[in-house]
Amino acid sequence: MSKSKKFWDNASKNYDNTEERFEYIHSKSRENAKKYLNDSDIVLDFGCGTGTTSCELSSHVKQIHAIDISPKMIEIAKEKAIVNKVENVNFEHGEIFDKKYEKESFDKILAFNMLHTVPDPHLVLNKINELLKPEGLFISITPCLRDKMSFLVSMQIQLVRIMCKVGIIPVPIRRLKSIELDDLMVKGNFKTVETEMIYKDASSYFIVAKKV
Repeated sequence: MSKSKKFWDNASKNYDNTEERFEYIHSKSRENAKKYLNDSDIVLDFGCGTGTTSCELSSHVKQIHAIDISPKMIEIAKEKAIVNKVENVNFEHGEIFDKKYEKESFDKILAFNMLHTVPDPHLVLNKINELLKPEGLFISITPCLRDKMSFLVSMQIQLVRIMCKVGIIPVPIRRLKSIELDDLMVKGNFKTVETEMIYKDASSYFIVAKKV
């Protein structure tokens, strides 16, 4: 098992509790996303975590393929789907670069709180563009760790940076600004449809971008 998988497996135990602190941001981004979903959509939820977003959005689309590199996250997500009687979400341990995903096979792709943790965001955006159908939408929310945040969150981020440097956290946590995410969309061959900076103790940037 890779270090990153092991890290996220360990994090799965308290993942939902951690998300609750920023529930306003998560709820607002999910509500924003619903405006762009149709009941005929086939959706990929990349980095689905414990499945909260997929379960909540499931009633707005035809089907969701939800993937995460953490088997433990997927176990929790599957249990959550059973409890909530969600039947049109397929939770699976996997990565976006798995060869089984064919070109232009998704109407929408979600990446909630993901882009600041991947090894190569540009490579990921190119893959997302490839997997989307013509004029398909990429919907994301990303913490902007160089934008506005409370003093307490700022101190926590400094601690995370130290833990990353010494290898305790084996995940690349990027301190992005919203303008960098805008540039990432352009370089990934996307046209921005909507953006919103959502703030609650920390800044998160919501983006809807269309494949061009």
